[in-house]
Amino acid sequence: MIKRLLILDGVQAAARFRDDGSFVEGMGVVPAEELATLVHFAHEYRRMVQGNADQLSMFSRMGGWTPPRAWVVQGAIQSVCCVGNIVCILDNDQMSLNEVIKEMLEVSRW
Repeated sequence: MIKRLLILDGVQAAARFRDDGSFVEGMGVVPAEELATLVHFAHEYRRMVQGNADQLSMFSRMGGWTPPRAWVVQGAIQSVCCVGNIVCILDNDQMSLNEVIKEMLEVSRW
């Protein structure tokens, strides 16, 4: 399933985790220990984003913020993107964020 993401330009690694945060699978140019750490980060960050989206929805009185579908943290060289229970490490110079998120949305539905 996540192997499909690795063919996209700029995707260096992809991993999948369960709702409780446990590691399911991962692949790419990142060592397995780092993928497990990435999954832990993605799970905790997703929980924070959910809380922030709940507050945004409450304070703005506008619908559509929850549940959040994706989040991205973009650094100078790499980005981390998460959709559902799928997280990817991306090379900023090589990736098309829209293309990656679109594909991640598709893969996360499986």
